[in-house]
Amino acid sequence: MSLPDSWFHLDMDAFYAAVEQRDNPAYAGKPVIVGALPGHRGVVSTCSYEARTYGVHSAMPISHAYRLCPQGIYVIPRMDYYSKISQQIMAVFADFTPRIIQVSIDEAFLDMKGAERLFGPPEESALALKKRVFETVGLTISVGVATNKLIAKMASGYKKPDGLTIVPPGEEQDFIRNLEIRDLWGIGKKTQQRLSDLNLTTIDQLLQIPQQSLTILFGQATGQYLYQVLRGIDPGIYEGQSKSHSISNEHTYPRDITHRGTVEQTLLELSHSILFRLLGEQSRSHVLQLKIRFADFTTSTAQTTLDHPIRSLEETHRLALSLLKKRWTGGQAIRLIGLGFSQVEPDTGAGQGELFAQEDMDIRRHQVEKAVLGIRSKFNPEAIQKASLLSPKSPKTPTPPKTAKPSRESPHQQKDRPDRNQASGG
Repeated sequence: MSLPDSWFHLDMDAFYAAVEQRDNPAYAGKPVIVGALPGHRGVVSTCSYEARTYGVHSAMPISHAYRLCPQGIYVIPRMDYYSKISQQIMAVFADFTPRIIQVSIDEAFLDMKGAERLFGPPEESALALKKRVFETVGLTISVGVATNKLIAKMASGYKKPDGLTIVPPGEEQDFIRNLEIRDLWGIGKKTQQRLSDLNLTTIDQLLQIPQQSLTILFGQATGQYLYQVLRGIDPGIYEGQSKSHSISNEHTYPRDITHRGTVEQTLLELSHSILFRLLGEQSRSHVLQLKIRFADFTTSTAQTTLDHPIRSLEETHRLALSLLKKRWTGGQAIRLIGLGFSQVEPDTGAGQGELFAQEDMDIRRHQVEKAVLGIRSKFNPEAIQKASLLSPKSPKTPTPPKTAKPSRESPHQQKDRPDRNQASGG
């Protein structure tokens, strides 16, 4: 008799904000908002649950967040630092099962099929896992347990923060009936609005609609997806993500930029950020992607795919500049620029014997970057930096993470336009 499938979805609670509250006891119990500072353009990366009571949420323009919560504590993200903590958390997960699908910096699926023999029934193993994470990094996680990834994903958010929701086999439909339509995973705002326009406001109403009717109303793909999700059937979310995901970072300028040197410097900083996150995950990628949002809000993207993994900061920056040249002549002002690796997979170290001279040089640089990562992990994320990333006013002392508790005059000084593009989640 085969064992039933058992999936855990683990989601850190307000990850970036929780890290800041952990590291700064004075922030405990207060609204902490991680993202751009008031008076600057940008969005909320994540916020504490205290800030959410004011209506603040991820991807909200920072100017809007400040209007809702002027007493909030605004903190600039420390992505390298969050990535290091994420690695510690994922290492805890790996002690429970090697079958991990890391979805983002702060969430993952664990295939726990057969794990009862080692860790006991799902409730016992989930509580043990939550306890281990808290003991290791001092942070709470919410856990959803089910027979498929779809239900586990929705279950982890059912009792946040610090929640645990187990959906036993055969009770998937009952769990779905207890949700609101907005709680269904993968149902976006446009679909929700369309349902509202049709006066379809409850799960029970939707369950009465045949699949053929759903496809007529919403199209083949969305109609079929709705039909499956409403019945607790996993349509195949995050298939293959254990082998491939993305690592990216973006920067929104306080003012539109046309100066090429500034843009190239930003790309160096972004290259630095994503390369060390890639190394920290012990992963590799052959694909680099560039994203540019211009002053008129039009967006252009470009990517390059190599026949060998991208291994060094110099190579990453060189490729980024090449992509920039393809998409920007300097005439249009730039509002936002982003850089990322896609098709990220575990670094097995295979295939290096076929590289040419330039790639051999990149391997040596890669080894240096890994050594630097080790130093930064042992001491602090700012222990070693690229010389060109240091401020000319203080070349030997990296600037510490900035925080701000802004004055009430800030909204009058703001000239930013909403940027609805979300930075890395949390």
